[in-house]
Amino acid sequence: MRIGVLALQGAFIEHEKILTQMGVEAVEVRLPQHLEGLSGLIIPGGESTTIGKVARRWNLLEPIQAFAATGHPVWGTCAGMIMLANEVVDGLPDQPLLGGMGIRVRRNAFGRQVDSFEADLEVPALGEPPFHAVFIRAPLIERVGQEVEVLARLEPEPSPVTVAGENGTQDDGAVVAARQGKLLATAFHPELTEDDRFHRYFVGMAAGDIINEATDDRAELPLAVS
Repeated sequence: MRIGVLALQGAFIEHEKILTQMGVEAVEVRLPQHLEGLSGLIIPGGESTTIGKVARRWNLLEPIQAFAATGHPVWGTCAGMIMLANEVVDGLPDQPLLGGMGIRVRRNAFGRQVDSFEADLEVPALGEPPFHAVFIRAPLIERVGQEVEVLARLEPEPSPVTVAGENGTQDDGAVVAARQGKLLATAFHPELTEDDRFHRYFVGMAAGDIINEATDDRAELPLAVS
């Protein structure tokens, strides 16, 4: 299996190391042709405006959108999550985005670099134990659409998030990880920990082993990658 990592700016090397340790071929993506033959793509944390502008300069935005539209999974971490959001609060007027996920994201929701923190998250899709998450100038999902599956919330909630549902909306905590079909978003940096469960979850998405139904308990994390 070959998983691409957008290597324009940010923590792409850390993602590559984890994939390699898992036995997955990690491919640095800098040009449209680098997407060929990939089973999935990771957009790393970093500076979302810089990543977007460089991607636009190298004509990568539309090819990545087409890559996702044809059913290839894409995972955005921190800045990458901002890139995948359909709506960004406090974004720059000309900030290039990929879009695709029915989420509204607030940039730097928890403050500046000095306000970075770590927290243990309950992530039912990953099982036990809790996932130790690293938040660095992290964004926050303020609203999710009905088609979005919430994977993790931050407790205690520093601010409310509006979750759309059949019966209207409700305040239901601070969402920091979500999935919509083949799109995955995390507000934190799994690549900065020794826990590779989110990477295994994404590889499972790419392999078709993990389905997007919160009520289906058959989906399991792949134990090995061939």
